[in-house]
Amino acid sequence: MGVAVGVGIALASSSGRTHRAAVTPAPRLSAQERWPAGARAAPEPRLPDQTGRLVTLRRERRVVLLTFLDSRCRSSCPVEGRMLASVARRLPPRLRPELVVVSVDPWADSAASARHFVVKSGWSGRWHWLLGTPTTLRPVWSAYQIGVQRTKTDVVHSLVLYVVVRGYERAAYLFPIAPKSVAADIRLLAA
Repeated sequence: MGVAVGVGIALASSSGRTHRAAVTPAPRLSAQERWPAGARAAPEPRLPDQTGRLVTLRRERRVVLLTFLDSRCRSSCPVEGRMLASVARRLPPRLRPELVVVSVDPWADSAASARHFVVKSGWSGRWHWLLGTPTTLRPVWSAYQIGVQRTKTDVVHSLVLYVVVRGYERAAYLFPIAPKSVAADIRLLAA
């Protein structure tokens, strides 16, 4: 229900993130939004993960899946978590993406709750759950046009999955994602 909040805005606005370097046309991807290589720089989260390590997207050599979740959610987030695990299982180890999750619940997310979510979702491979305060997370949500609204009983937020390659956004998917299609797109982008 609240999943759609801000999703249209998240995909429609480039908010100055275009880069004027030479661009390679985007391959035929199944994502709702796609950008050519080098066309749309991914905003850097500059937040610590569950281990305290500062994560930067531009340093990652692998394809990165970037999404925004609540580790204590009991509705859409666990479903997306299982879908992300399914994406990874469909790929050979050398193509499995790095998973970067930005918390949308700074009031309750913790390193322990993130690890619990990861185990329940069946994730394997490298992952980072970026944590912070509302003040430190808000600029990241804003940069990606992610709507986050805290209610008395829940955190309502946009659910979007971005594919980032060498610091540039290449594709964005609305929830619910199709793991088979996302895995096929990762194969194309990694080629």
